[in-house]
Amino acid sequence: MTFTFSHDHLGITVTPDELEATIAWYSRNLGFAVEQRFESHGTTFVFLTAHGVRIELLAGASRRGVPTDDVFTSMDPSRLHHFCLAVEDLDAAVARLLELDVPLIGGPVEIPEIGRRIAFVADDVGTVIELSEPGARGSARP
Repeated sequence: MTFTFSHDHLGITVTPDELEATIAWYSRNLGFAVEQRFESHGTTFVFLTAHGVRIELLAGASRRGVPTDDVFTSMDPSRLHHFCLAVEDLDAAVARLLELDVPLIGGPVEIPEIGRRIAFVADDVGTVIELSEPGARGSARP
């Protein structure tokens, strides 16, 4: 049997105390809006959307680990490492995020093997977000 897949959403666990600040972070810094909010099984679920991308915030966890400030020290095999958002102009995206006081935790760096430039930020609860400027394979910007 062959499966046919399409991407639906990415889930991020937050504590109930972090939920509103995390909604505000994604709205202010990346332009996400609340699509749906509901409670089920003792957890608050919030779906955020922007340009066809969906993020589900699950507010039910009782504690949080330490947020990261360096992409290379954030690799923990017990958790999702990062998710990636494609951007048309990495330099413009990075400049805008820096204006919004969102610090880089890695990059920008060129990855010639895949013809991309990438950079990393972390949201208010430490979720690592890769920003990727797609280009033709083998023709990444200098």
